[in-house]
Amino acid sequence: MDSNHNHNIKVLMFGWEFPPFNSGGLGVACYGLTKGLTRQGVGVIFVLPRIAGTLNEEYMRILAADKFGLDKDKIKFKTVDSILKPYMSSKSYISEKSGLEGFLQEARGIYGSDLFSEVRRYSKYAKIVASEEEFNIIHCHDWLTYPAGITAKNITRQMGKNVPLIVHVHATEFDRTGGNPNQYVYDLEREGMHVADSIVTVSNYTKSIVVRHYGVDPRKVHVIHNSIDFEESRIDEKFRIKDHHKIVLFLGRMTIQKGPDHFLWIAKKISEIDDDVRFIMVGSGDMFSYIVEEAANLGIGDKVLFSDFLNGREVDRAYKMADVYVMSSISEPFGITPLEAIKNGTPVVISKQSGISEILRNCLVVDFWDTNLMATRILDVLNNEELRDSLAKKGLNEIRNFSWDQPAMKCIDLYKKAISGGI
Repeated sequence: MDSNHNHNIKVLMFGWEFPPFNSGGLGVACYGLTKGLTRQGVGVIFVLPRIAGTLNEEYMRILAADKFGLDKDKIKFKTVDSILKPYMSSKSYISEKSGLEGFLQEARGIYGSDLFSEVRRYSKYAKIVASEEEFNIIHCHDWLTYPAGITAKNITRQMGKNVPLIVHVHATEFDRTGGNPNQYVYDLEREGMHVADSIVTVSNYTKSIVVRHYGVDPRKVHVIHNSIDFEESRIDEKFRIKDHHKIVLFLGRMTIQKGPDHFLWIAKKISEIDDDVRFIMVGSGDMFSYIVEEAANLGIGDKVLFSDFLNGREVDRAYKMADVYVMSSISEPFGITPLEAIKNGTPVVISKQSGISEILRNCLVVDFWDTNLMATRILDVLNNEELRDSLAKKGLNEIRNFSWDQPAMKCIDLYKKAISGGI
């Protein structure tokens, strides 16, 4: 696609995190898609929250250009004083706000009394942005941004423009809660999906949830899988632990969605067969304390090593250290981590209940609930050097041509149809 044909597209994008301040897959996806869009000539006004005084918009623009390779002439940041973060619950919001009130006087008067009042307060800022900026498409990421997107769309209508709204579903409340949604969050998600002119889901798996649980016409939903910008891993390091042990890695948030408890049950079964295997669990979340206690209760506390959330090079080191990476998610809308593992030469065993299983061929796929088969497949990789090398090499070749340009171009096609009134 000739990027010169896209220079007239200007996206008002509401996201929740952006490197280097990101805590999970949503930040990676927002960054990757934005990078792909700007490479294709699209202009992006990226709106994201910040704690008062912690981010400078021009600094973010320069950082995005110098460190992350974005065209600074195509990207503009608008920051909002807010403590909203992705994956935030009502409980964690109150905790975050209480912590700030100890040293930020403005925290008492600015921020909402609870998570949902803060979401509403944030959405009001969309009125200002929509009135001041020039754009012809609105693109929102996940439920926290939907009220802001709806507000921006309503403002454009009042101005006689009627700019189309695209909502991007990276996860639903059904994914995050293991099928027990918070009614308030569900209602916001459903409203956003029904008001939107078009919906993007990161997999067919997620599309089926949107259609089934939110009553959305499937013709309104467009599947655009996530990706990575492939580059060879430069880490060539010897890890002393591997002189004595084979390593199985879990890397993700310690929440019900990611299945860290299933990973432990799998680890227990493997330990009963091979006492020399060690399990590394990287991440944090509301289940962290329970998982540490459960490892001890299962009698494998000495075989499970825990690490807090990692970033950048340390993430790649964790993948490199592992003999196999396991994604045991109960419900994974996409799942970028297996691609990151393969990029580092590490074979993967992944949950069938995931979007990545729709496009990745060189991996082993098992139902998340089948812990016996999952353990067997992991042991196959650990004990069969030919299988391990084959998965690693073929996986690496498979993702060599992966790029965020691919999903970006699909988004651009959707933008053009929306702008022209074709959807």
